[in-house]
Amino acid sequence: MLKIVIASGNRGKIAEFKEILKQDITPFYELLGDFEIVEDGDTFAQNALIKAQEIYKKLGEEHIVISDDSGISVDKLNSEPNIYSARYAGEGASDRDNLQKVVNKLQEKGLTSSKAHYTAAIAIVSKFGEYVVHGWMHGEVTTTPRGDKGFGYDPIFIPEGYKQTLGELDSDIKHTISHRFKALNLAKPIIEMLGRYS
Repeated sequence: MLKIVIASGNRGKIAEFKEILKQDITPFYELLGDFEIVEDGDTFAQNALIKAQEIYKKLGEEHIVISDDSGISVDKLNSEPNIYSARYAGEGASDRDNLQKVVNKLQEKGLTSSKAHYTAAIAIVSKFGEYVVHGWMHGEVTTTPRGDKGFGYDPIFIPEGYKQTLGELDSDIKHTISHRFKALNLAKPIIEMLGRYS
């Protein structure tokens, strides 16, 4: 049986992967120690593949490596921060720093909200090949953060059809509408198929 490894050190993402996939998933740092992977792709898909390929190379054929690259794009900020979502306020910036930069940039334009969307690209790398799937969640961002659930930009993102931010919504609701949930739903049958052939 191939071991499923996630190429992420983000504890929030790891928890979401485990909860949604309902599979035994090992974070890469438990096997290889913690180290930085340079994500120098131009798209979410490229960055997800870079991470998965790097970990797979180190671990070998007895593993299925999954990784995600995701972020938020704000219409009124020319689609920023996009692939730079995790380091929008600079290398080593906290979630709060990144969120605050979006708020500040909107306020500088005299805005209190903007249409926005989240993108998630999930890469799956194994001896059987490479796959990438995508999921999206549309809505708007507000300059007034609300709620302490989730992580990243969740306290300022209001999904379409809701009045609450992702920071206020319960995780069971978030998991049915999120970009990562949609992408993981597409990734799940691929992972199960690869597991059957192992």
